[in-house]
Amino acid sequence: MRECLDSARAQSLRDMEMIVVDNASVDGSAEMVMARYPEVRLIRNTRNSLFCEAQNQGIEASRGDFILCLNSDCALDKDYLKDAAAAFGIDEKIGMVSGKILRPDKKTIDSTGLFLGRDRKAVERGYGKEDRGQYDAPGYVFGVSGACAFFRRAALTDVKDRYGYFDRRFGMYYEDLDLCWRARKRGWRAYYEPKALAYHARSGASAARADKALLRMYVFNRYRCMRKNDSLSGVLFNLPFILLYDLKMWPYFLFRQLGPSAGSGPSC
Repeated sequence: MRECLDSARAQSLRDMEMIVVDNASVDGSAEMVMARYPEVRLIRNTRNSLFCEAQNQGIEASRGDFILCLNSDCALDKDYLKDAAAAFGIDEKIGMVSGKILRPDKKTIDSTGLFLGRDRKAVERGYGKEDRGQYDAPGYVFGVSGACAFFRRAALTDVKDRYGYFDRRFGMYYEDLDLCWRARKRGWRAYYEPKALAYHARSGASAARADKALLRMYVFNRYRCMRKNDSLSGVLFNLPFILLYDLKMWPYFLFRQLGPSAGSGPSC
């Protein structure tokens, strides 16, 4: 959290506000924010409302025309906001912008844009590959990773429904693909700007595999996302890929659900 907020505080683009939504943490995070970052608006929840609802709270509390939804395990290069914000000026229908998101080693790619796989999985382009400059060309992508997602407020307002900007029924996982898919269906576009650099530790990935409740979200939110956004023709055209992924996922899912509990999982 400190590294995340320090990187936000050090941005070369200064016309901004910072909001932290604390999901009932018990590790002193909220107290640390109050003590070290007096300029931050802190929203303290009395329960862990999970990712989507917390993001919605932060968006509702914000005042800007552009909103960066940032995970606490992300840090930004000092020019991230400046470089990413410039991309919105390319086209008034760009509603989402992603920078190049690397792991903390600054050599391994975490995401260079979110894509929809034929198996209807969310695909982070370049995930786990060494950054050799192969994704250094800017351009349009399907969507943006929820870990570091920059939105035009008008796009968020356009897709908001009774479940929020991020659909709170998802809790966490696949919520970014769902939001980006909905936005695309309403005519908004997503853009990738590689000059904007961020670093993501991806601390939640192992939790999804270890915790039974989180694993259920991970598995079933894919179906929820398909049901909300996909067309019958899209499902039929990609059905072999969908079924092949299901054949791989379901044995693992059932084994994890029937096996010993891994605990209650982390607070978000």
